Amino acid sequence: MIVEDSGVVRTLLTHIIGSDPRLTVAGSFATAEEAIAALPSLRPDVISMDIRLPGIDGLEATRRIMADHPTPIVVISASMDGGAMGTSMDALRAGALSVVEKPVGLGDAAYAQVAHEIRTQLAIMSEVAVVRRRMHAISPVPVQPPRQRGASMLLVAASTGGPPALARLFGALPADLPVPVLLVQHMGASFMSGFASWLDSVVPQRVEIARGGDTPAAGAIHVAPGNAHLVVARGGTLRIATDGPVGGQRPSATRLIESAAVALDGAALAVVLTGMGEDGAAGVRALLAAGGQAVAEDASTSVVYGMPAAAQRAGALSLPLDLIAPHVRRVLERQR
Repeated sequence: MIVEDSGVVRTLLTHIIGSDPRLTVAGSFATAEEAIAALPSLRPDVISMDIRLPGIDGLEATRRIMADHPTPIVVISASMDGGAMGTSMDALRAGALSVVEKPVGLGDAAYAQVAHEIRTQLAIMSEVAVVRRRMHAISPVPVQPPRQRGASMLLVAASTGGPPALARLFGALPADLPVPVLLVQHMGASFMSGFASWLDSVVPQRVEIARGGDTPAAGAIHVAPGNAHLVVARGGTLRIATDGPVGGQRPSATRLIESAAVALDGAALAVVLTGMGEDGAAGVRALLAAGGQAVAEDASTSVVYGMPAAAQRAGALSLPLDLIAPHVRRVLERQR
C-alpha cells in the first residue's frame, strides 16, 4: 500500500514497486484517512508511508495503524530537516520499521540507488511479523559481569528497529557515563545528521557525528557518519575510513568492534541491538577473544532478531532490552 499526497510521487513509487517481481501495489492513497479506511479490506503486507500528509500526518497514521491493524510500515521521507527527521524518528518509535529517502525523479543522479533501497526495504519489511509489543517494566535480575577486563569504551550497533531501542537504552543510562560511546546505526547516509540531532534531543547524553582524529569524550555518543566506517585507532582516537563495505555494510559494526578489540586490547563492551543480517557478530567474536565483553538484545524485544542472534551465537550474553542498561551500568562502574 502506498500513502503519498503527491500524485507525481505516487506514480513514481508505483513504477518503482511495479518493477520488482516480489512486490505488487495493493492500493494507492493520497491521505491517511483513505488508507486507514481501506486497511481491513486490502490487508497489505507492507505500507509505504509519507510523513507530511494533509489531515492526519504520517506519524499519527502510524500510531493508529499499529494500534488497530499492525502492519509493517516503511516511512518515505523527502526532507532531512530537523522537523521532518524528528517526526520520522517518532514514527519509528510508534512502530514503523525503517526510513528511506523519497525518490525525486527518473532524471535524478541518485534515482537508481534510491529506487533499489525502496524496493529492498519494502520486500524485506513485508516479511517482518509486527505485533504490538508492550515494554512491561522488568525488575532487573542481577547478571554478574564475567571476570574480564574493565571496559574503557561502549560500542553499540543497531539496524532495523534501532532508533527507538537506542532511545530506550541510552535513556536508562546516566548523562555522566564514565566512558565514551561509539554507535553504528544502519541508515541512509542523508539521514545520519538528522538522526544524530534527534537522538541528542531524546537522551541525556550528548550525541554528535564522529570525526576523524578526535579523541572520544566520556559521556558522549559518537555516531558513525553515513557511508563510512568508524574505526578506533591505537591510543583511542577515532578514524573515519571509506574503504569497501564489510558484510555489505558501511558503516560496519564488525569493523568498529574489531578495531576496538585491537586498539583497546579488548577493554570494551559491545552491545548489539535489533537489526537484520549478521553485522557485528564477527566483531563480537574478536572482542571476546581479546578479553572484552558483549551483550545482544534478546529475541523477545527485538523488532528483527538477526544481528543480535548472530552476536549471541558468537558468544554475547543475551538480555531483553530493558535489562541491558542495568548490565551496562554494572560493567562501567569499574571505570569510576
